[in-house]
Amino acid sequence: MARQLHLNLFIHGRGHHEAAWRHPLSSKLPLTDVRYFTDLARTAEKGCFDSVFLADTLAAGDDIASAPRSWLEPVTTLAALAGVTSRIGLIATCSTTYTEPFNLARQFASLDHMSNGRVGWNIVTTWLATASGNFGGAGPLSHAERYERAEEYMSVVKALWDSWDDDAVVDDRASGIYARKGSIRPIDHVGRYYQVTGPLNVPRCPQGRPVFVQAGSSETGRAFAARHAEAVFTAQMEKATAIDFYRDLKRLAVGEGRSPDQILILPGLSPVIGGTEAEASRIARELNALSDPEVGRKRLSGRFGGHDFSHLPLDKPLSPEDFPDPALVEAARSRTEVIVGLVRREKPTLRQLLGYLAGARGHYVTAGTPEQIADLIADWFADGAADGFNLMPPVLPAMLEVFVDEVVPLLRRRGVFRGEYASETLRGHYGLVRP
Repeated sequence: MARQLHLNLFIHGRGHHEAAWRHPLSSKLPLTDVRYFTDLARTAEKGCFDSVFLADTLAAGDDIASAPRSWLEPVTTLAALAGVTSRIGLIATCSTTYTEPFNLARQFASLDHMSNGRVGWNIVTTWLATASGNFGGAGPLSHAERYERAEEYMSVVKALWDSWDDDAVVDDRASGIYARKGSIRPIDHVGRYYQVTGPLNVPRCPQGRPVFVQAGSSETGRAFAARHAEAVFTAQMEKATAIDFYRDLKRLAVGEGRSPDQILILPGLSPVIGGTEAEASRIARELNALSDPEVGRKRLSGRFGGHDFSHLPLDKPLSPEDFPDPALVEAARSRTEVIVGLVRREKPTLRQLLGYLAGARGHYVTAGTPEQIADLIADWFADGAADGFNLMPPVLPAMLEVFVDEVVPLLRRRGVFRGEYASETLRGHYGLVRP
């Protein structure tokens, strides 16, 4: 069978452009109304997407007055989506920094049972300084310590999900045996950060374990992904760097003894789609005109661990020297590397940089017709820049609907995307082995 493209829908606010909530094409439903999420999930399932994805933030941002977000807690929201969909995968973000391993393992095992094997876990190490104050911490952990804790965390949750054999539950009423006691084992983990006895109090889930998703692209993040991730969401601003990232991560996975087809790489793509190029450009201009550059400046500061950019004029070309060294940033280091790389290549003004980041926070942003978007996707896929895409519609639901109705059929005609689901589970959609 020919290699097949993978598509994930990333649901964020009323769209990934920071001004989407103000645009007339965006949904009028409150972002606390679960119907908003169920409608989007059903639309993505209609298009045979592999999955939908919900991010998470563990603190209210200081831009809360002008930046609505996806407020609902993602694991709870996925439970609602599981009941109104039947085939599409469901991926939720949960932090290794501020979530106990036993609780996370129990929640995701439960969701995998509830959805009949459609759940994935986006593994994050929380970098927000404001988050630590919500969890009794004295301050945010360093980049190195976050990943050190995450490595031990992965050992614990994998052991918990494996603490029940697949055939442990007998449920034999005649004999009075519900489960084979010898097939359920404690894990007795004692480590630097965690002490967990186990076993998990939920039987082994349909997929064995949830699909592991990860989004860090720093050197440490890549090494973590090579060991654990089965799908990687990455921010790439041009095809050449995407190809380099793709090859490097596959190489690292092979170095960890893994098959390269067992780690899928899905760059973020945020396309403004119009019936003509002129229409797409008009919508993009409308969105940018609704943005506030000072809100963007604050967000840029947050990306760089609170660095002060207030002295930079909006219309003077930037240089890498205007930014802290990404290697010294304790926040989301991979995204800072992407931003500084863009500045080094293109030397934009601060206003131009903020306008680009307003579109999708450092992911690939473009505008064009359905044919142009399909061409771009097929080109990156064929040239080894991606196994698929993490679709980040700039305005929801409008740009998702036009993608499903007009871009997906073009991809099917090219023979690179499914016409119907061929599997029941998220592992099946992704072509991943069951642990």
